[in-house]
Amino acid sequence: MKLGIVGLPNVGKSTLFNSITKAGAESANYPFCTIEPNVGVVAVPDKRLDLLTELYNSKSTVPAVIEFVDIAGLVKGASKGEGLGNQFLANIRECDAIVHVVRCFEDANVIHVEGSVDPVRDIETINLELIFADLETLEKRISRTAKLANNDKTAKKELETLKRIKAALEEGQMASKVEPEDDDEAKFMDSLFLLTSKPVIFAANVGEDDLADDGASNPYVQKVRAYAAETGSGVFVISARIEEEIAELDDDEKAEYLESLGLTESGLDKLITASYDLLGLMSFLTAGEKETRAWTIKKGTKAPQAAGKIHSDFERGFIRAEVINYQDLLDCGSLAAAREKGLVRSEGKDYVVQDGDTILFRFNV
Repeated sequence: MKLGIVGLPNVGKSTLFNSITKAGAESANYPFCTIEPNVGVVAVPDKRLDLLTELYNSKSTVPAVIEFVDIAGLVKGASKGEGLGNQFLANIRECDAIVHVVRCFEDANVIHVEGSVDPVRDIETINLELIFADLETLEKRISRTAKLANNDKTAKKELETLKRIKAALEEGQMASKVEPEDDDEAKFMDSLFLLTSKPVIFAANVGEDDLADDGASNPYVQKVRAYAAETGSGVFVISARIEEEIAELDDDEKAEYLESLGLTESGLDKLITASYDLLGLMSFLTAGEKETRAWTIKKGTKAPQAAGKIHSDFERGFIRAEVINYQDLLDCGSLAAAREKGLVRSEGKDYVVQDGDTILFRFNV
């Protein structure tokens, strides 16, 4: 999974990126300190992996990972080349979802590019630039497709789809609001890689005092939540500065510090949960002496396709999946003991994998 972290200059975007990846992207109180996109890979915390590793005495533990891309701050006119312009927009196209950091704190020492704090205005500034960029993309695509539409039924249908999306964008809507009429149209729409079609998670960046109640008393956060509810986006509250401090602590110190702040989880944990929920993702597990590993898949994935995440041969030669819930496995103390109790199930090609399933795939090629 690849997430692009975006936002106006000086909203806490690079500070957040630094803290969750410890990648050391430069952070400073002026626009465009992030000239090139910075990339960091973060392991998804999963206590189930640690427990299974201990049970099997596994030689290695491989968690699921998320790749974060910190993308340069955006200003009005980016779609026309203002600021860092199209460089920003091109980098977003490669991401599965957008984490949009929104400033929800007052601080006279931190310059706001628009001169005041207004999260909904900031969100709409970026959305408008994405819409302009997508309109430019669509106009080029429409021009090419129109030349083929007279003699090609597929091109004619694609042209109708393109015009429908363009009309929605011209009304200020995001492409994600355009419902496909069938599976073929859905696939075509996905192939366009439109910026406004990507799922969005808003990171409401607050001061330390607003963390304990999850931003409930912060009017800026309330506005972001209302906007997210209207647009079907995810939202979570975070303090980039606090995350920066947490990133320097070991696990025990981190737990104590979070407790002192009245928190049960870090901002990174919140972000991962929000990302998985928004994108409809989950993890199944494989475990043994050699390796214990988490594999990220879409909810609703069937056993053969889950096996294909490990290796294409597993999917091609799929015979069956031997499945047990990780907690049942831990409670039994071994796979053999679980088998004796009848807790290991043999599942076929139609089995829909569940979050936390520990699976041994049988295949033959």
